[in-house]
Amino acid sequence: MHKSEKITLYSVLINIFLFVAKLIVGIYSQSLALLSDAVNSFLDILSYSGIHFAVKISNQKADAEHPFGHKRAEPIAGLFIAIFAGILGFEISKNAIKSLINPSTLGYGNAAVIVLVISMIVKIIMYKYMIKKGEEMNRPAIKAAGIDSRNDVLASGVALIGVIGNWYGLYILDSVAAIIISIIIFYSGYEIAIENINYLMGHAPPKKNLDKIKKTVVKIKGVKGCHDVKAHYVGPYVQVEIHIEVDNKLNTKESHKISNLVQEAVENLDRIDKAFIHVDPV
Repeated sequence: MHKSEKITLYSVLINIFLFVAKLIVGIYSQSLALLSDAVNSFLDILSYSGIHFAVKISNQKADAEHPFGHKRAEPIAGLFIAIFAGILGFEISKNAIKSLINPSTLGYGNAAVIVLVISMIVKIIMYKYMIKKGEEMNRPAIKAAGIDSRNDVLASGVALIGVIGNWYGLYILDSVAAIIISIIIFYSGYEIAIENINYLMGHAPPKKNLDKIKKTVVKIKGVKGCHDVKAHYVGPYVQVEIHIEVDNKLNTKESHKISNLVQEAVENLDRIDKAFIHVDPV
């Protein structure tokens, strides 16, 4: 099993554990905040399972039906996470408004606090680890899952504020904090959505990436210049089309050799999947 698949599988198992713990304590404590957080963990089980299968599909080699591989599977999973973030933000804000209107007390607060603190610690570790691995391996789905884990820390924090607020009779504190956090989660979902939509729509990479490609090309011996450098995302990776200028006195074999050297140099750059080289004799 690929390392990226192991990361996502372990994430699913961790979320199952958190869901069961929150659900049991939430039922016994009658804490609406904790039960809402349990629903959040259940959504995580669904979304992380989707990520696991998306990463597994993405790791498959190219075939006749998908000659450039299956890399778009991960941005699709990332987009689903953005949708789940929107649902979560809506649910938190809805419950917050309800609790503003009808505040309530709860029992078994100590158990609820323990579960929520454990959940926050676990999710902080997951957030840092998955963001790091997602960037290292250039896996947008894992990175999106890391951002989702950060959202989970915020959501559990809201629930914790609600539990502690009940102890001191500050019932409104939970609702106000929940509304603020729902806005943060909505924005995080928006960021994830935009990034992954760009991957799916074949958006051009940043200009600095194109400049780096040009600098790499013109350093190759035999290249007199380059122009019409076009690049777009295929999933989280980049495909690039380049026109290189070579001496018109060179024969076809020599021009082809230079073309191969350019292709190899460009494809060795970070996040470049495929380079298509056009030779222009000058």
